Amino acid sequence: MDLHVLNHPLVSHKVTYLRDENTSSSMFRQLTEELVTLLAYEATRDVAVERVNVTTPLTTTDGVHIAKPKPLIVPVLRAGLGMLEGMTKLLPSAEVGFLGIKRNEETLEPFTYAERLPDELDNRQVFIIDPMLATGGTLNDSIDYVFERGAKSVTAICLIGAPEGAENVRKHLEAKWPDKQVSVYLAAMDEKLNDIGYIVPGLGDAGDRLYGTAE
Repeated sequence: MDLHVLNHPLVSHKVTYLRDENTSSSMFRQLTEELVTLLAYEATRDVAVERVNVTTPLTTTDGVHIAKPKPLIVPVLRAGLGMLEGMTKLLPSAEVGFLGIKRNEETLEPFTYAERLPDELDNRQVFIIDPMLATGGTLNDSIDYVFERGAKSVTAICLIGAPEGAENVRKHLEAKWPDKQVSVYLAAMDEKLNDIGYIVPGLGDAGDRLYGTAE
Protein backbone atom coordinates (compact mmCIF):
# COMPACT_ATOMS: atom_id res chain seq x y z
CA MET A 1 0.00 0.00 0.00
CA ASP A 2 1.25 3.44 -0.91
CA LEU A 3 0.19 6.03 1.67
CA HIS A 4 0.30 9.73 0.78
CA VAL A 5 -0.46 12.56 3.21
CA LEU A 6 -0.59 15.87 1.36
CA ASN A 7 1.80 18.49 2.65
CA HIS A 8 0.49 21.78 1.31
CA PRO A 9 -0.46 25.02 3.10
CA LEU A 10 -3.81 25.29 1.29
CA VAL A 11 -4.73 21.75 2.30
CA SER A 12 -3.78 22.41 5.94
CA HIS A 13 -5.72 25.68 5.89
CA LYS A 14 -8.90 23.99 4.67
CA VAL A 15 -8.55 21.06 7.09
CA THR A 16 -8.30 23.52 9.97
CA TYR A 17 -11.63 25.09 9.02
CA LEU A 18 -13.20 21.62 8.63
CA ARG A 19 -12.20 20.78 12.20
CA ASP A 20 -13.75 23.93 13.66
CA GLU A 21 -17.08 23.08 15.33
CA ASN A 22 -18.39 26.51 14.35
CA THR A 23 -18.01 25.89 10.60
CA SER A 24 -21.49 25.76 9.02
CA SER A 25 -22.74 22.82 6.97
CA SER A 26 -22.69 24.90 3.80
CA MET A 27 -19.08 25.93 4.36
CA PHE A 28 -18.17 22.37 5.36
CA ARG A 29 -19.54 21.11 2.04
CA GLN A 30 -17.64 23.77 0.09
CA LEU A 31 -14.36 23.06 1.88
CA THR A 32 -14.83 19.31 1.36
CA GLU A 33 -15.33 19.80 -2.38
CA GLU A 34 -12.22 21.98 -2.61
CA LEU A 35 -10.12 19.55 -0.58
CA VAL A 36 -11.23 16.56 -2.63
CA THR A 37 -10.28 18.33 -5.85
CA LEU A 38 -6.80 19.02 -4.44
CA LEU A 39 -6.48 15.40 -3.29
CA ALA A 40 -7.78 14.08 -6.60
CA TYR A 41 -5.21 16.11 -8.53
CA GLU A 42 -2.47 14.16 -6.74
CA ALA A 43 -4.32 10.85 -6.67
CA THR A 44 -4.88 10.75 -10.45
CA ARG A 45 -1.22 11.02 -11.43
CA ASP A 46 -1.26 7.37 -12.49
CA VAL A 47 -4.65 7.37 -14.22
CA ALA A 48 -4.46 5.34 -17.43
CA VAL A 49 -4.26 7.34 -20.67
CA GLU A 50 -3.94 6.51 -24.34
CA ARG A 51 -2.19 8.40 -27.13
CA VAL A 52 -4.37 10.28 -29.60
CA ASN A 53 -3.86 12.65 -32.51
CA VAL A 54 -5.57 16.04 -32.34
CA THR A 55 -5.98 18.81 -34.89
CA THR A 56 -5.24 22.31 -33.61
CA PRO A 57 -6.09 25.54 -35.49
CA LEU A 58 -2.55 25.39 -36.94
CA THR A 59 -1.53 21.75 -37.35
CA THR A 60 -1.88 18.27 -35.88
CA THR A 61 -0.14 17.02 -32.76
CA ASP A 62 -0.05 14.12 -30.35
CA GLY A 63 -1.88 14.18 -27.03
CA VAL A 64 -3.58 11.85 -24.55
CA HIS A 65 -7.11 10.94 -23.53
CA ILE A 66 -8.30 9.05 -20.48
CA ALA A 67 -8.10 5.41 -21.51
CA LYS A 68 -10.95 2.91 -21.62
CA PRO A 69 -12.36 1.31 -19.57
CA LYS A 70 -13.09 4.58 -17.84
CA PRO A 71 -12.16 5.03 -14.17
CA LEU A 72 -14.90 4.23 -11.67
CA ILE A 73 -15.56 6.55 -8.71
CA VAL A 74 -17.17 4.82 -5.74
CA PRO A 75 -18.44 7.03 -2.90
CA VAL A 76 -19.15 5.17 0.33
CA LEU A 77 -22.64 6.21 1.44
CA ARG A 78 -23.63 8.52 2.87
CA ALA A 79 -20.73 10.83 3.69
CA GLY A 80 -18.82 9.89 0.55
CA LEU A 81 -21.53 11.59 -1.50
CA GLY A 82 -20.29 14.90 -0.15
CA MET A 83 -16.95 14.24 -1.88
CA LEU A 84 -18.35 13.26 -5.26
CA GLU A 85 -18.60 16.72 -6.79
CA GLY A 86 -14.93 17.42 -6.12
CA MET A 87 -13.98 14.18 -7.89
CA THR A 88 -16.22 14.53 -10.92
CA LYS A 89 -15.00 18.09 -11.52
CA LEU A 90 -11.56 16.64 -12.14
CA LEU A 91 -12.71 13.38 -13.77
CA PRO A 92 -15.96 14.29 -15.57
CA SER A 93 -15.71 11.29 -17.91
CA ALA A 94 -15.49 8.77 -15.06
CA GLU A 95 -18.40 6.50 -14.21
CA VAL A 96 -19.88 6.45 -10.71
CA GLY A 97 -20.96 3.53 -8.54
CA PHE A 98 -22.13 3.44 -4.93
CA LEU A 99 -21.44 1.35 -1.84
CA GLY A 100 -23.51 1.58 1.32
CA ILE A 101 -21.34 0.43 4.23
CA LYS A 102 -22.25 1.20 7.82
CA ARG A 103 -20.26 0.64 10.99
CA ASN A 104 -21.81 -1.17 13.95
CA GLU A 105 -21.26 1.34 16.74
CA GLU A 106 -20.88 -1.42 19.34
CA THR A 107 -18.54 -3.84 17.55
CA LEU A 108 -17.01 -1.19 15.20
CA GLU A 109 -17.33 -3.79 12.42
CA PRO A 110 -18.67 -2.62 9.02
CA PHE A 111 -21.50 -4.23 7.10
CA THR A 112 -22.70 -3.60 3.53
CA TYR A 113 -26.35 -2.60 3.21
CA ALA A 114 -26.46 -1.33 -0.40
CA GLU A 115 -24.45 -1.40 -3.61
CA ARG A 116 -24.75 -0.10 -7.14
CA LEU A 117 -21.73 -1.29 -9.11
CA PRO A 118 -21.16 -3.06 -12.41
CA ASP A 119 -21.06 -6.85 -12.05
CA GLU A 120 -17.60 -6.91 -13.62
CA LEU A 121 -14.79 -4.41 -13.10
CA ASP A 122 -12.15 -6.10 -15.22
CA ASN A 123 -9.13 -3.82 -15.74
CA ARG A 124 -10.88 -0.87 -14.10
CA GLN A 125 -9.12 1.74 -11.98
CA VAL A 126 -11.37 2.37 -8.99
CA PHE A 127 -11.36 5.51 -6.84
CA ILE A 128 -13.02 4.95 -3.45
CA ILE A 129 -13.99 8.14 -1.63
CA ASP A 130 -14.90 8.32 2.05
CA PRO A 131 -14.16 11.23 4.40
CA MET A 132 -12.74 9.20 7.29
CA LEU A 133 -10.16 6.42 7.51
CA ALA A 134 -10.81 5.46 11.12
CA THR A 135 -10.58 1.75 12.00
CA GLY A 136 -10.01 0.83 8.34
CA GLY A 137 -12.84 -1.70 8.32
CA THR A 138 -15.01 0.17 5.84
CA LEU A 139 -12.13 0.71 3.44
CA ASN A 140 -11.10 -2.95 3.69
CA ASP A 141 -14.63 -4.06 2.86
CA SER A 142 -14.81 -1.62 -0.06
CA ILE A 143 -11.46 -2.80 -1.44
CA ASP A 144 -12.52 -6.44 -1.15
CA TYR A 145 -15.78 -5.67 -2.95
CA VAL A 146 -14.17 -4.14 -6.03
CA PHE A 147 -11.20 -6.50 -6.24
CA GLU A 148 -13.52 -9.51 -6.06
CA ARG A 149 -15.22 -8.09 -9.16
CA GLY A 150 -11.95 -7.81 -11.05
CA ALA A 151 -10.77 -4.24 -10.46
CA LYS A 152 -7.22 -3.54 -11.61
CA SER A 153 -6.26 -1.08 -8.87
CA VAL A 154 -7.74 0.98 -6.05
CA THR A 155 -7.03 4.54 -5.03
CA ALA A 156 -8.70 5.63 -1.79
CA ILE A 157 -9.22 9.32 -1.10
CA CYS A 158 -10.07 10.37 2.47
CA LEU A 159 -10.05 13.72 4.24
CA ILE A 160 -8.42 12.52 7.45
CA GLY A 161 -7.10 9.24 8.80
CA ALA A 162 -5.87 7.57 11.95
CA PRO A 163 -2.62 5.58 12.17
CA GLU A 164 -4.51 2.53 13.47
CA GLY A 165 -6.78 2.51 10.43
CA ALA A 166 -3.93 2.89 7.96
CA GLU A 167 -2.06 0.02 9.63
CA ASN A 168 -5.18 -2.15 9.59
CA VAL A 169 -5.57 -1.59 5.85
CA ARG A 170 -1.91 -2.31 5.22
CA LYS A 171 -2.07 -5.63 7.08
CA HIS A 172 -5.32 -6.59 5.34
CA LEU A 173 -3.83 -5.96 1.92
CA GLU A 174 -0.66 -7.88 2.70
CA ALA A 175 -2.72 -10.86 3.81
CA LYS A 176 -5.42 -10.86 1.13
CA TRP A 177 -4.28 -8.79 -1.88
CA PRO A 178 -0.46 -8.80 -1.85
CA ASP A 179 -0.19 -8.41 -5.62
CA LYS A 180 -2.75 -5.63 -6.05
CA GLN A 181 -1.98 -1.93 -6.41
CA VAL A 182 -3.58 0.22 -3.69
CA SER A 183 -2.86 3.86 -2.91
CA VAL A 184 -4.36 5.94 -0.09
CA TYR A 185 -4.42 9.75 -0.16
CA LEU A 186 -5.16 11.79 2.97
CA ALA A 187 -5.38 15.50 3.65
CA ALA A 188 -4.22 14.86 7.22
CA MET A 189 -3.09 11.97 9.42
CA ASP A 190 -4.44 12.50 12.92
CA GLU A 191 -3.12 11.38 16.29
CA LYS A 192 -5.18 8.29 17.17
CA LEU A 193 -8.54 6.62 17.62
CA ASN A 194 -10.38 7.05 20.91
CA ASP A 195 -11.97 4.16 22.81
CA ILE A 196 -15.14 4.28 20.67
CA GLY A 197 -13.29 4.32 17.35
CA TYR A 198 -13.48 8.03 16.51
CA ILE A 199 -10.52 9.91 15.08
CA VAL A 200 -8.81 12.37 17.46
CA PRO A 201 -8.60 15.34 17.09
CA GLY A 202 -10.81 14.63 14.07
CA LEU A 203 -13.61 16.80 12.75
CA GLY A 204 -16.72 15.14 14.17
CA ASP A 205 -19.19 13.04 12.19
CA ALA A 206 -18.54 14.02 8.57
CA GLY A 207 -21.98 12.88 7.38
CA ASP A 208 -23.80 14.95 9.98
CA ARG A 209 -21.64 17.99 9.33
CA LEU A 210 -22.09 17.73 5.56
CA TYR A 211 -25.86 17.43 5.70
CA GLY A 212 -26.73 19.52 8.71
CA THR A 213 -28.05 16.82 11.01
CA ALA A 214 -25.57 17.26 13.83
CA GLU A 215 -27.12 17.94 17.21
